[in-house]
Amino acid sequence: MSRSARLYAIAGALLLAVAIACQQRLPALPDFLSGVLYGVAIGLLLLALVRAFHPDGCDEVSPAVRQRYLREMLPAMAGYVAAVFLSVWLLKRVDAPALRALIALLPVPGIALAMRAIMRRIRDADELQRRIDLEAVSIAAALISLGYLAAGFLQRAKVIDVPSSAAMIWVFPLVCFTFGLAKVVLSRRYR
Repeated sequence: MSRSARLYAIAGALLLAVAIACQQRLPALPDFLSGVLYGVAIGLLLLALVRAFHPDGCDEVSPAVRQRYLREMLPAMAGYVAAVFLSVWLLKRVDAPALRALIALLPVPGIALAMRAIMRRIRDADELQRRIDLEAVSIAAALISLGYLAAGFLQRAKVIDVPSSAAMIWVFPLVCFTFGLAKVVLSRRYR
């Protein structure tokens, strides 16, 4: 296991332990904050798993493209996280429907900027990397769309009952997660 994989695994395990401890010791901890802790911990553990199988990463772009991508992506995601926290906090204090709509949409520009960074990175990659990314995006879109459609049919038949707000919010993260998994598998195929 590479050094980076070990570091991600240790950080993920520690954060997972913190999340579990917080949930047990601080029952008043908001579900949202608990979810963020679990999400980041699981993300780090998955990153450790990917790094274990792909020590150099499964993304082969030039250093200049990678630097620009990080320069665009990190502030966009930091803004997104800050906007989510601000949005959740403000929604508890505002009653006017028009203002609630604006507040609820605060995180969207951060994700739009992150998507822009992703599209620019894909556009500036070489042909093979673009092909891998295109196939991975296609697989992710197809699988998540099929799952969402199946869940819709099950919900209509009253077999499951998932709140629509939860289902809608999870579509994009699931597409990103599935894209990542598909990219790891496809990268191995082209090596």
